[in-house]
Formats: sequence, structure tokens, C-alpha cells
Amino acid sequence: MIRKEGIRKNGEGNVTSEERRRREAYLARRRKRKRKRILQMVRKVVITCGAILAILLVIIHISQKVEATENKTKGAKKVVASTDSSRQKVITEAPDYKVELLTPNEYSRPQIAMDEVRGIVIHYTANPGTTAEQNRSYFESLKDSHETKASSHFVVGIDGEIVQCIPSSEISYASNDRNNDTISIECCHLDKDGKFTQETYDSLVHLTAWLCGKFDVSVENVIRHYDVTGKECPLYFVEHEDAWEQFKKDVQNYLDTYGVEAEQNIS
Repeated sequence: MIRKEGIRKNGEGNVTSEERRRREAYLARRRKRKRKRILQMVRKVVITCGAILAILLVIIHISQKVEATENKTKGAKKVVASTDSSRQKVITEAPDYKVELLTPNEYSRPQIAMDEVRGIVIHYTANPGTTAEQNRSYFESLKDSHETKASSHFVVGIDGEIVQCIPSSEISYASNDRNNDTISIECCHLDKDGKFTQETYDSLVHLTAWLCGKFDVSVENVIRHYDVTGKECPLYFVEHEDAWEQFKKDVQNYLDTYGVEAEQNIS
């Protein structure tokens, strides 16, 4: 009998059934130990990855808390800065205007309370040669004609006259989804190009500056109807962007030149 690698063979060189059984048991134990080592390695990897993930989650959570704290601090600083900043200058001398309020009705004066004045919207009548009184009369007629819903807080005429149609505490039907937080000003014009006369322009500058001070609205929040809906209104200021920018500069210059600090306004 010859032993080779721990396996016994019979005289003909064949492995006995006993040796085969032992070999299979040995190999089975080896496979079992190998699977156990692999499982242990997998378990260690899973535990290590879990620990790394937990650490990352903690770091992310801490980072988010730090960022939230920083944002809150920045927000507080902005609030403080806003609180500390002075109000818009005010024009103590109001422009000359006639108060001819429209009759309350659902088509031009619905008597819906204004939320808060956050802007001033400039329009043009798109009806060349008409006066402030004629445009006011048109708004008034809508209560009977039911033709459409339209109105404006103020109308500035070709000769610079100003008519108030709606109280500033109520909305007008002029600026679509900005009706509830803006004062609207319609301007008359001579020609189809929508360019205002010098008298209209001067009155509009004074009126706009006065309203800015009265409601603490910055000149940046003086906008065109075009800026709300894309409608070409007021036409001249839409087609001539430089004229629009100059108008806002003129309003700011009027405030800077004739305005006083809000604390000094005792009226």
C-alpha cells in the first residue's frame, strides 16, 4: 500500500470509498471555512460602510444646521439694515388735481380695498387727442354700458391737468394682477405715437414723485403697464427705453431736489 497526499489506494491504484469520504469531508470543511471567512469579510465591509455613512450623515446634518444658522443671521442682518434705512423722501407740496371720484360700480369702481401700495404703474390712454375729463367720463360710463372693466386712480391731461377718479385706498381696474397693490396713472397724448406733451410730462413727474413719498415707494417700483403684462403701454415709453429710464431719473431728481426726510413731514 502506498500513501500519496494522504489518500490510500488499493492494489489496482483506485481510491477506496473510505478515503473518498474523508477527502470529501475535508474539502467540505475547507469550503465551509472559506465561506465563513468571506462572510466575516463581508460583515466587516458592511459595518465599515455603515459607520462611514453614519459619519457622513452626521457631517451633512451639522453642515445644514450651520448653513441654516448663517442664513438666519444674514436674514436678520438684512432686516436690521432695512429697519435702519431711512424712508423715501416725501414731497410736501402735492400737485394740483381735481377729485372727481367715479360712482361706485362693478365695472370701474368696485370699492375693493387696496392691500398695500407697493408700486406705481404708468399708462397711456391709447386715445389720441382726448382730455383727462373725457377719459374720466369714459370710466364713469362703464357703469351703464358694461362694455368692459377699466379705470385708473389718476388721469393726467394734455395740458397737465390731473383728475383723481379712484381713492388711493381702493383698487382700480388698470394693471391686471397688480391692481391690488399699485396706484395707476393714465396719461393723455396728442398723437398715435403716445408721446406726452411737456405739460403732461411735468405733471406726471410731480405726481409720481409725490405718490412715491406718500406711500414710501422707491422709484425702482415705478413701472409701466408693459412691465406687468407685456402690453405696449405706455407706447412711447415702451418703444423708447431711454425715455423711460430718463423719466425715472427725473422722478428721482424731483424727490432729491424738492423732497424732505419723512420725519420732517408733519402734514
